Amino acid sequence: MNEATNPTAPSLTNPRALLRHLYDVAVQRALPLHNTAAHLPPPPKGRTLVLGAGKAGGAMAQAVEALWPADAPLSGLVVTRYHHTPPRPEGLPQRIEVVEAAHPVPDVAGLEAAQRILQMTQGLTKDDLVLCLISGGGSSLLTMPCDGLTLEDKQRINRQLLDSGAHIGEMNTVRKHLSRIKGGRLAAACAPARVVTLTISDVPGDDVSVIASGPTVADASTCAEALDILRRYAIEVPEAVRQQLESGALETPKPGGASLAGIQTHLIATPQQSLDAAADAARALGLNVVVLSDEIEGESREVGKVHAALARSTALGRSSFARPCVILSGGETTVTVRPRAEGQKKGRGGRAGEFCLGLAQALDGQAGVWALAADTDGIDGVEDNAGALVTPDTLARAAALGLKISDHLARNDAYGYFEPLGDLVITGPTHTNVNDFRAVLVV
Repeated sequence: MNEATNPTAPSLTNPRALLRHLYDVAVQRALPLHNTAAHLPPPPKGRTLVLGAGKAGGAMAQAVEALWPADAPLSGLVVTRYHHTPPRPEGLPQRIEVVEAAHPVPDVAGLEAAQRILQMTQGLTKDDLVLCLISGGGSSLLTMPCDGLTLEDKQRINRQLLDSGAHIGEMNTVRKHLSRIKGGRLAAACAPARVVTLTISDVPGDDVSVIASGPTVADASTCAEALDILRRYAIEVPEAVRQQLESGALETPKPGGASLAGIQTHLIATPQQSLDAAADAARALGLNVVVLSDEIEGESREVGKVHAALARSTALGRSSFARPCVILSGGETTVTVRPRAEGQKKGRGGRAGEFCLGLAQALDGQAGVWALAADTDGIDGVEDNAGALVTPDTLARAAALGLKISDHLARNDAYGYFEPLGDLVITGPTHTNVNDFRAVLVV
C-alpha cells in the first residue's frame, strides 16, 4: 500500500503518524543490538563476567550473547525493570541471567540483585574481564544502602527526591553517597580484573558518572554536596548517616585514584544520536529540521511553554524557522509534584505528559501545530504510556469533555487529561533508554 492510500503512512497529511514515525526512528537508533558490536573487547585469557543494571539491561545482555564467540566463556547477572526483559530470539542460548526489579523506587528484588552482583566480583583475577552493561534506571535497580540506612529509608529518600524537582545530577549525587555499589564502588570491587563498561546515556551531556549513578565510574561529587542537596530539599536521613556524610566517611572513589585506574567506558547510544536519526528521517519527508538540544532540563511544563513560543512564532511567520518544519529536542526535564488539597485525587503522569500540558496550554489552539513528547524507554514516569500527543484542537476536544487543563496541571495529572482524548502514546517497554524525545511539527 502506498502513502496516498495508507492512512497511517507518515506525511504532512497525517501529522500524528509522522510524529510517531520520528519517535520510532529515534528509539530504533538506540537499540543495543545496533550499537554493541563495535565496542566489545576480545575475550580474555580468563573468564568473562557480565554485570549490569538499567532499563535496557535485558536487551544489552541479549546483544552481548548474540555477538560473543560461542566457544568463549560468558556468564553474569543483569537487573532490569519489571516487564522490560525483551522476548528471547529463537535459538539464542541464555548465558547471562536477567532479573527484574522496581523503578523508580527500589525494592527488595533490586537489593538482592545488587548483593548478588557484588558477591560475583569476589575471586576475580587479572586474567578476567568484567563487562558492565549500564543504562538509565540503574540507580534504583541497583540498590545497596550504605551502613545505617535501611531499604525503607532509601525508598523514602528516592520518593522525596523524585517529587522535589531536583535534577538528575543532584539526585544521583545523593544516591552515590548513600550506596555501597554506586559511584565507582562496583568497579573498585572488581579489581584486579579488567573492567569495560558499555553505557547507554539517558542524561544531559552524557556524563557517564551520572548514568545509573556511575557504578563503574570515578565520582567527582562529594559528601558535602550530597548533604547540601538533602538540606536544600528538606530530605531527612538517619542521624548516623548524616554524621558519616559530615565526616566524609561515605566518600566515593575519585578521578585519578588508583582503585579505578585502567577502567574503560564506551558510550554506545546517546540522545544526540537518536535526535540526529529523527532529523534525518524528517528531512527525508521534506521537512525543515531544527534540533534545539539534547541537554534540555528544567520544569517540564515550563519547557513546554518555551517550545510553544517557538512553534507559535514559526506558525505566524515571525521566526527564522522555515515551514513546514519540525522542532526536535531531548534531555531530562523534571516535575515538581504539587501538594494536593484535602480529598483531592492524586494525579497521574510523568515528564512527557506534563510537558504536553504546558505546551497545549501555551499554544492555546494555535493552528498548524502538532507535537509528541515521549520517554524513549516507553514509560512516562510510572504509567503505562510513553507520553502524549498535542493537536491544534486539543483544548477544544478536552473542553467538550469537561476537562480544564489548568486543573490537571495543578494536580500533575497529564494522564487523566490525555487519556479521554485518545492522545496517550502507548508503546510498551522499548528495551532502550536515551531519555526524553520531543517533536513539534509546524505546517
